[in-house]
Amino acid sequence: MSTDELRRAPKVLLHDHLDGGLRPQTVLDLAAAVGYDELPATDAAALGAWFRESADSGSLPRYLETFDHTLAVMQTREGLFRVASECAQDLAADGVVYAESRYAPEQHLTRGLTLEGVVEAVNAGLRDGEARAAAAGHPIRVTALLTAMRHAAKSTEIAELAIRYRDDGVSGFDIAGAEAGYPPTRHLDAFEYLRRENFHFTIHAGEAFGLPSIWEAIQWCGADRLGHGVRIVDDITIDGSPYADWVEGHKHDADALTALELDRVRLGRLAAYVRDKRIPLEMCPSSNLQTSAAPSIALHPITLLRRLRFRVTLNTDNRLMSGTMMSREAELLHDEAGWTLDDLRWVTINAMKSAFIPFDERLALIDEVIKPGYAALSGGTPGEGVTGGVVSPA
Repeated sequence: MSTDELRRAPKVLLHDHLDGGLRPQTVLDLAAAVGYDELPATDAAALGAWFRESADSGSLPRYLETFDHTLAVMQTREGLFRVASECAQDLAADGVVYAESRYAPEQHLTRGLTLEGVVEAVNAGLRDGEARAAAAGHPIRVTALLTAMRHAAKSTEIAELAIRYRDDGVSGFDIAGAEAGYPPTRHLDAFEYLRRENFHFTIHAGEAFGLPSIWEAIQWCGADRLGHGVRIVDDITIDGSPYADWVEGHKHDADALTALELDRVRLGRLAAYVRDKRIPLEMCPSSNLQTSAAPSIALHPITLLRRLRFRVTLNTDNRLMSGTMMSREAELLHDEAGWTLDDLRWVTINAMKSAFIPFDERLALIDEVIKPGYAALSGGTPGEGVTGGVVSPA
């Protein structure tokens, strides 16, 4: 697979933070427009490098500081509109055909916007970006997920806001922020309300914190999907050893997960439940390396979980902080973990099946856009896998 083929391959993105995906030049322009003078660099290349280096630093305070800067320039209608429009355009240019962009409305109120004003500015920006992308020959659909911060007390208010705009571009709800000390059950009222309203929600779980976070998100809160969910491997053993211990013993073997015989793998009850119920995992390889949730791309759990037929999806998390796009994530997995175009097609269909839009709309994108797109890249027919065989159910 060439870089161009990976860019042209239809992709679906479920886990992408609006405030983590700005263009560096846009940060500079918006900072100048609102008089924000605390940026660490004054040209786009240097600023982009600063964001990536800070995210790679291993320092949580420095990592969080990166969002202080992006949020500072996303406090006006004009700023939110531009960021949302450019988000849709950038994703479309990278071959993304459907995306869900998540953001926390409560973090954009310091210059007088209301919660409703924030949502309407972002929605308008996404529609503008879609139109511009279509005019450039790269059609995309982008919906929004409204996020509540798990350390705050606005989750029910944000859930009600999501329902208010459910027919105007908002497709779901999320909670984000530090997992340790802020379990999802603190927001049970919001989740119970969303379920009564027949609305979709995902929960950041199993990234920095382990199995209890995943268990609560599913069994107490009823999450439709897991944001990251990478720590589900804590409930997996290989040759009788915990997954992490086994990987530590094979950390110098880049082919360890691809060569592993699956009959040596055992799932615990929670991992088996997640797989049996087809609960989607919104996995973000580059981001997980930055937060030490995985030692390398080659040994990232996504490869083993794909082989075990969990409902894994591939995502970016924070494009600016990770210096990434969907095509780069795919290229990393191809180059370092042996992924094929068939694997990429499989996780793309997984993601489209798991999107928070109606079934018939998901099916139309799979049958009319995704399958034909991969068939064109491989010379196959839309109903077949890119290597010619029928793809197993996700």
